[in-house]
Amino acid sequence: MDRRKSIQTMILGAGASALAFHGCKGEGDGKTEVAVQEAAQPHYFGRTPKELERIEKLNAERLFNEHEMETIAVLSTVILPPKEPFGGPLEADVPEFIEFIGKDMPDMQNTLLGGLMWLDHRSNTEFGTEFKTATLEQQKQILDTICYRDMDVPLDEQPLEIQFFALMRNLVVTGYYTSKVGIADLGYKGNSPNVWDGVPDEVLKKHGVEYDPEWIAKCVDQSKRNDIAEWDEDGNLLT
Repeated sequence: MDRRKSIQTMILGAGASALAFHGCKGEGDGKTEVAVQEAAQPHYFGRTPKELERIEKLNAERLFNEHEMETIAVLSTVILPPKEPFGGPLEADVPEFIEFIGKDMPDMQNTLLGGLMWLDHRSNTEFGTEFKTATLEQQKQILDTICYRDMDVPLDEQPLEIQFFALMRNLVVTGYYTSKVGIADLGYKGNSPNVWDGVPDEVLKKHGVEYDPEWIAKCVDQSKRNDIAEWDEDGNLLT
């Protein structure tokens, strides 16, 4: 199994544990109740007005400066290299996704900003250049020191740089594989209707029933399986 297949398995199976860790809230913050109430409203399709207002507000804000966004772009492609013909994190707008999540979930901000600062400090110390301008091998050498965590120690008790990479890795993978580009990479086609040829004849005979020829001609015609059915005012199937 190659590296990208391993990452696909991770996102489809285990999910983004570090993202979930930073996204957990204590009981009694009231946000869950509000979300449930809004979701129960029958008048909205998609985002509620409050959600749209918050999205607009967050989009107008800026969390990372230009240098930090460039560093995130480089880091994301090291974590998940592009693959033809789909592309990679940049084609999927993963850096923009990460900035939006960081603004939407402020608890992440210290970890993200501190981790980016750590990358540059480590790169300057060891190689005399910023992380984004280091060679790929130098970047990998730096990341190899923070990409493994002690599974016996809670993530929030580990060094900031370990927390940072765990969070960033899951943000990159989540951002990519929930994008149009990433979904195409997975080969996910969505829900599709199966071909149905009706109840088998032996089952119909066993129960002493049979199809109305006119009805079965309308319902089991595979050449029209993508056509939308039409009904008359009395509920009779027309086509």
